[in-house]
This record gives sequence, structure tokens and C-alpha cells, in this order.
Amino acid sequence: MISLKDIEQAAGRLQGQILHTPCVASRTLSDIVGAQVFLKFENLQFTASFKERGACNKLAQLSPEERARGVIAMSAGNHAQGVAYHAQRLGIPAVIVMPRFTPGVKVERTRGFGAEVVLHGDTLEAAREHAYALARERGLVFVHPYDDAAVIAGQGTVALEMLHDVPELDALVVAVGGGGLIAGMATAARALRPGIEIIGVQTQRFPAMVNAIKGTHLPQGSSTIAEGIAVGAPGALTEAIIRERVDDLLLVDEGDIEQAVLMLLEIEKTVVEGAGAAGLAALLRHGERFHGRRVGLVLCGGNIDPLLLAGLIQRGMVRAGRLTRLRVAARDVPGALARITATVAEAGANIDEVHHQRAFSALPAQNVEIELVLQTRGPAHVREVIDRLQAAGFEAAPY
Repeated sequence: MISLKDIEQAAGRLQGQILHTPCVASRTLSDIVGAQVFLKFENLQFTASFKERGACNKLAQLSPEERARGVIAMSAGNHAQGVAYHAQRLGIPAVIVMPRFTPGVKVERTRGFGAEVVLHGDTLEAAREHAYALARERGLVFVHPYDDAAVIAGQGTVALEMLHDVPELDALVVAVGGGGLIAGMATAARALRPGIEIIGVQTQRFPAMVNAIKGTHLPQGSSTIAEGIAVGAPGALTEAIIRERVDDLLLVDEGDIEQAVLMLLEIEKTVVEGAGAAGLAALLRHGERFHGRRVGLVLCGGNIDPLLLAGLIQRGMVRAGRLTRLRVAARDVPGALARITATVAEAGANIDEVHHQRAFSALPAQNVEIELVLQTRGPAHVREVIDRLQAAGFEAAPY
């Protein structure tokens, strides 16, 4: 297993090559979850992910002959970008195999760093097998995304920085896919602060490490908004380290992650991907476990697909009552719609969409059902809009 010395040596190699990201307290999130929350902004790395650390540490140790042959990696995106960026910077040819479902923003950024991108398979496992085959065929050095001692040591530098900046932390809460980040962080933190609690977080749809460590047989899903930790099988090296040095593993669901992404966007004004929000999602779901403690969270990645982010924002507005649908019944006569929209305007709501429904309606003939999508200030404001429509003689109700 790797040691603190390995991670300290990695930190030396990374000096000046990656960003020492800030680790700062969030007063608002602390008030919401009832714990002192400190955020490590790894989404501010050049490729917007902690994965740069392990990739750079691995590449820095290659021999001249290995550098000349080139490297190959398999990744859903963040490891790919980390390897491609530092390979380009060090003059090393790079091939990246990515599953076909990988968000386009990650594929294009990886190509932008000069790597040859190969899209193959619908799962990480299928992409990995293809990458191994290409490595053998072309004589390339395989850079594993997590099950590699040099990669794990590089990721462990996150904990070195966190405990240097905030030495009084009581707990670290870390997203877990294959386990490289938490394995490295646990190694460093356990050596520097033996009493610190180290908690891993997985999505309920991909509980591979939970199953391996706890002996459970939870089913695996096919997709998650936290695709960065959608790993079907844990690494052998990472699993061994986690068994020895991590205190517990928690599960969160998709709704928890959605809420955490939006809270970080709205409160901290920072963009994270699903995996980057997993730590905060755990505090939201398992808040009593962390009450009153000083907790460090790693915002481990910020490469979220813009269309997915837009969808999450809209869904969040619906849950908060700031975007709502109303069904309004009216006589199908000229001027009826104008009266409805004027009433909505007087109530201070903004109309996003209007749909007339004549044929697919149970209303009597010569009546129309109008669907309104409105921007409002919240549930109380929605109730006010409905009351005003009813007072104006319309039948109005939420969908």
C-alpha cells in the first residue's frame, strides 16, 4: 500500500504543475446542514477536476522510453482530460478511450488537449477492455483512472492541502467511484490526523464499493447524473486501502445530488458536476451524523453538460414553486385569453408558455382548457395567482 511519504513526494512533483485550490468555509451551507462545512474547490483546476493530480504524478515518473511510446487511458471524462492535458504539456502522445455515453463537453475538451479520442462501448468496463487491447496492440503505457499507486498518491495531495489549510477538520466526506481519490486522501489524512473520520459517498445507482466493503448485494443501475463515479467494479488496490483506512461508506440518491448541485450553484456561485456534489448530498441526506462537526467536502469536478445543468435548474425551480403549471378553463371566445394573461400580470407572475387545448379536453364544447407555465416567487405567490384567476371568474388549479 502507498504511504504518506509517497503522497508527499507526489506533492513535490506537482508543485507548480497544478493549482493549490482554496479550502474555505461556507457559512450558508453550514447553517443549512448544521455542521461547519469547508469546501475544497477542485473544480477550479485547469481541467476542472482533481484527476489532474494523479495523472500528472503518473506521467512525471515515466521513463524516456515510455514517454516516447505514449500513453493510453480509459475514462468517462475527467481522468481523460487530466491525462490529455498533462501529456500534451509534457510532450507525450496520448490516446483516450471513452464510453459512447460520455457528455460531449468532456469529449471535445479532451480532443482540444491534442489527444486521440476513441469512443467505444456503453459502459466503463467495455471501454476499459478496449483500452487494454489498444495498449497491447500499440505498445502504449496504460494510465489507470484509479487502481494505480502513482495515481492514488497524486490524488492524496488533496488531503495534504486540506489539512494544511484547515488542520482542525473532524471529518472528510469524499465521492467514491473506483476509489482513487478517497484511497489517497485516507492515506494522507490517517497519517496526519489518526482520529479524523473519513466517509465515502456513492450514488445508490452505482454502489459497487459499498457492496464490496460491506458485503451487500445492492443492484446496479444503468445511468446517473453523477457519471464521474458510475463505476461498476472497484479497484483491487483501492478496495484494500478503503477497507483499512476509511471509516464508512454512505449512499445518496439522484434527488440528493440534484439538490446539492443547485445549492452549490445558487449559494456558492460555483458549478459542479454530479460527482462533485456527492459530498454535500451526503450531508443533506445524513445530516444528523455530521451535526456540529467540522466537515471537509471535496468539490471534485465541474465538468457538467450545459444541457443537463439547464434541466436541473428548471427541475429545481419547479420543486421550489418558482416555476409552475396551471390549468385554466374558460369560454372559447375572443378576449378570454387576454383577460387571463392580464390577471396573471396583475398578480406579478411571468408567463413562460401558453397552450390551448380544445380537442383533448373533458370540458363542454365551446370551452377551452389553457395550460400556463408561470415564473413565480414561490408557493404562496402561486396561490395568489390562482385566487386572482378564480376571482376573475375562471376555473383555475395547479396541475
